[in-house]
Amino acid sequence: MTDVNTRIENEIKSDDVVVFMKGTPQFPMCGFSGQVAQILNYLGVTFKGVNVLEDMEIREGIKAFSQWPTIPQVFVKGEFIGGCDITREMFQSGELQQMLTEKGVPVKTAA
Repeated sequence: MTDVNTRIENEIKSDDVVVFMKGTPQFPMCGFSGQVAQILNYLGVTFKGVNVLEDMEIREGIKAFSQWPTIPQVFVKGEFIGGCDITREMFQSGELQQMLTEKGVPVKTAA
């Protein structure tokens, strides 16, 4: 039986951008998860959603793993970025787009 931290690390490494969220990228089950999905979709960023509602162990484990109390949680190239507020603030300031580009994650530029 793999421990929860190993499972979380494997998820984080499985994709350039991983969001631990309530629901799925197509059907977010909370407003905050929906906002993060909307921002990433707007930027044209491909990301993997991990639905914490389907796995209580992951839901509690991710909070301890990142030492962050809320869902959603955004990881880029294995690095914890933050939750909804931080992602939104970074997006609005252009910092998110810059950081994604620097890490080699393709971002759609504004037309």
